[in-house]
Amino acid sequence: MKTPHRPVPVVSRRNFLGRLSLGAAALALAPRWRAAESAPAKKLGVVLVGLGKYSTGQLGPALKVTKNCRLVGVVTGSRDKGMAWAKEHGFPETNIYDYDTMPRMADNPDIDVVYVVTPNGLHARHAIAAAKAGKHVISEKPMANTVAECDTMLAACRAAKVKLSVGYRLHFDPYHQTMMRLATDPACGPFLKMQGDRAFQLAAGAWRADKKLAGGGPMMDLGIYLIQGACMAYYGFPKLGGGLEAAPVAVTAKELPKTKPQQFGAGVEEGINFSLEFANGAVCQAHTAYVQPSADTFRAEGGKGWIEFKEHAFTYRGMVVETNRGPLHFDPPVNQQALQMDDFAQCVREGRESRVPGEMGRRDLVIIEAVYEAARTGRRVAVKV
Repeated sequence: MKTPHRPVPVVSRRNFLGRLSLGAAALALAPRWRAAESAPAKKLGVVLVGLGKYSTGQLGPALKVTKNCRLVGVVTGSRDKGMAWAKEHGFPETNIYDYDTMPRMADNPDIDVVYVVTPNGLHARHAIAAAKAGKHVISEKPMANTVAECDTMLAACRAAKVKLSVGYRLHFDPYHQTMMRLATDPACGPFLKMQGDRAFQLAAGAWRADKKLAGGGPMMDLGIYLIQGACMAYYGFPKLGGGLEAAPVAVTAKELPKTKPQQFGAGVEEGINFSLEFANGAVCQAHTAYVQPSADTFRAEGGKGWIEFKEHAFTYRGMVVETNRGPLHFDPPVNQQALQMDDFAQCVREGRESRVPGEMGRRDLVIIEAVYEAARTGRRVAVKV
């Protein structure tokens, strides 16, 4: 169980932190409490599509500690890799599929949810295949390469009467939940000035520099976190409807000159600066790049308070977060992916909408496409979600 750093009464600086920490911790734990009260004995079965670094390093381990779901199969191009996963996670070899045999999942009642973890350009194909097999879908971010692809995914899931969610794990993280609470707390928000920086050096030959697979450069991979951070800091917790109310009204952007044209070809930026303008006058200035030392920071400030992610703003753990009243600290750290998948399993069980639905993924692609247009034209571009 998470415990706040300073659980003390209101009024004082310490009280402010205690109240925020307890509230955020409660929100982060809410999916687990609901699961304990109402979850049936049988966990929902999850299949991972794509067994790359994120599945291996994060989702696979998270599925060993989830309360409401469990790993029951994989989709992979390597039978040997699938066999190793079956042995480690204890599911039958018959639940190893390749990308061409995904339709056969329709005949497997043990599978409830399909989590698509392949490169961005393949998300639509694999999500649609899962939906046609009658399975609920989680797509990793970004939801797809284009808004048009997002629309095909949403349409396929509606037609199959299955749910579609996006892997926005930070909505289940107590530090980011605290920021969302502060956004609507009169003692701190609204946040009118935001700034974020997310960058690292991309290895040569990585698929993320392939336009067909990645859809673009760091804007698709890293900039989307800054968009999420700004929307969370502007609006707080999203309401039903995919968080469309949280979208900026306009953007400006400038692509940075390429220093490695041999690595980043046409349609794949090396770095980009962009600005998001919101309806209440709030502005987020953001930078993302693939050619500099790691950076991962975010700050949001209003007339009465601020919150700053000084290190590891959008990563899985190790966040260093301060506010105008002092630091935030949650211990032990949560497993963001486990909370995310457990909440979606509860959505399926209860017939309710995900707090991070496909519509939110589409919203972010609308914003990204506007950023690219602004960078290409040098103009301020309106965002129409």
